[in-house]
Amino acid sequence: MALPPVAPHVVAAAVEGLTSRLRKKLDAAVEQYAALPVEAVDVEGLRITCGEDAVVTLSPGASGVVEEEGQARCSCLLAPRCLHRAAVLSACPPADAVEGTPAPELSTAAPPEALSPEQPAAERPSQTESASAGPSSTLSEAQVGAAAGLWAAGAAVLAAGISAAGAVPQAELLRAAHSARLAGLPRAEAAALRVVRGLRSAREQRVGHRLSDLVSALRELLLIAGRLAAGDPDPALIGTVRRAYDQGGSLRVYGVFREPVISATGYGGVVTHVAAEDGRWFSVADVKPGGVARARGAATAPVAIGSATMNHAQLAKSGLLIVGATISPDGRLGAGKGVRATPVGGMPWTEGPMASLLARPLAEQALERLSGEVWSDSGTEEVAREPVACDLMIVGASGDHVLAQVLTPTPTPTQTQTAAAAGPVIRLVPANRHQDLAHVANLGRLASRPGLCVRVVGRLEPDRGSTLRPFAVGPVPGAEMTLRLPAEWQDRADLGYDRLQGAHLPPPGPLDDMPTAAAEDPLGSAPLWRVRRLIELAVAGGRRAVAESGRGGDSRTQEASLRRAGFKTAAELVAALTAEADRRERDVFGRLTDSGLDRYAWAWLTAATHLAATERALVRSSWQAGE
Repeated sequence: MALPPVAPHVVAAAVEGLTSRLRKKLDAAVEQYAALPVEAVDVEGLRITCGEDAVVTLSPGASGVVEEEGQARCSCLLAPRCLHRAAVLSACPPADAVEGTPAPELSTAAPPEALSPEQPAAERPSQTESASAGPSSTLSEAQVGAAAGLWAAGAAVLAAGISAAGAVPQAELLRAAHSARLAGLPRAEAAALRVVRGLRSAREQRVGHRLSDLVSALRELLLIAGRLAAGDPDPALIGTVRRAYDQGGSLRVYGVFREPVISATGYGGVVTHVAAEDGRWFSVADVKPGGVARARGAATAPVAIGSATMNHAQLAKSGLLIVGATISPDGRLGAGKGVRATPVGGMPWTEGPMASLLARPLAEQALERLSGEVWSDSGTEEVAREPVACDLMIVGASGDHVLAQVLTPTPTPTQTQTAAAAGPVIRLVPANRHQDLAHVANLGRLASRPGLCVRVVGRLEPDRGSTLRPFAVGPVPGAEMTLRLPAEWQDRADLGYDRLQGAHLPPPGPLDDMPTAAAEDPLGSAPLWRVRRLIELAVAGGRRAVAESGRGGDSRTQEASLRRAGFKTAAELVAALTAEADRRERDVFGRLTDSGLDRYAWAWLTAATHLAATERALVRSSWQAGE
């Protein structure tokens, strides 16, 4: 049984109550107690036995979250200021912001320009947050103070690095996150909680952890907190509290594809993506604890919307007429008591919203999906998650991906798709590489037929140039060499579940007209990996690791390489970061003085933000290359 989520202020208060001697033992205790079994007790809640005379009892509220300090008790003599209680609470996952917390009242003054020159943050609020709050001309003293506290806690984590950012620095960050919630800064709070989760994942070496994710979370936290602490009232920085499902009225949707979900925390299931008649995307989710077995079984599980008698496999190829629909901010369809749903016939990709999407050039779709906030990876991910659709001709396998050429149909009705105008060459990568799913095997099947024309629905890979993650494929109308799918598949295959066989592919065709050019990859060929390595080193090893890296000749070699490639600003920011990391001020007697962490944190943040903006520009250019 897993530990329940705990409100940030409960963890912070428990750690703050420890003596300095006990704080030194906290990290070891967290690791020890996190491995202990959790026993369910009907009356009391959950019980963790930490020793003969030390039993920690957690009594979550109705929401399943430990929200008050009194809901965590220990039987030892030092309780509640004991190591057992603080360690168990520190091992629990931090709870998200409480829904329903009122957003701050804001005026209607025009916001200042956002940091990104490509897309003002105010023009595209994150879809995970409500856009109900208006702009503000000023911030309150409480908001500025809370942001300053978040900045200080984040800067301390950055200077320490993963290995030194244990339970105590995390508790300081959780306390600052709670202060941000009380001050009405939900986006700053959410960023802080992502950093805490990333730190725990890195320190525990969980499967699926990526250092780049923690770097992005810390960059977003410092940028939001730094700008708010300076009095920047941009509503995109403030955000609003996550809302519950909203009423959507009557809605007719058509299934497009199923997406298997396997999380690193043991959850599994399926998300079926549907499109409305006006082109809006929605989803129906069935994700619960269970991992990959749950993901496979949920593929044909019943759809829990109203009284609709269909499963996810059927919904992906048919439709629903929903009355009294409820919709979450991220487009998820709810299953409340007042929702009624009636199955309707599906719509082929040659008609309706999919036909409209396929009529748009892939480059145009890609640039729209890459228009999110450069400084916010959470906002970028939400925008980039909207699917794209296009017709492709398979070129063949190349390393870990499949090369495919974008096809632009000609207006001549009698001309076959294979004779259509050829576009750029892009990469196809598996949406999920788990061996129990069909993504990798299906892409291998497609790669075995160079010249095969396929209709693809997928998502962009925002961190790689000209790269697409396909989720579903179908035959291209009018093409001689295309897929031959069974009638019950209704001209589409979910690459995560439906396994392509040799009978579904045409015989091998001539290879005379195959393109020889590889996909454009300006990001891969640029020496920006040198900057990223330093940015990630700062998060993993802390300020000392950056200072040591700048004392050798390799630092000057990196700067010279960047300058030769035309990345002069990146070279200057790298030099400034290494110099600031190694800067030591002394007083008039020659003694070292502590000048604080602000200058170092700003140097790292500037370099990290410039790197993110440069990489985004290169990824965008890769999609524009074939226009």
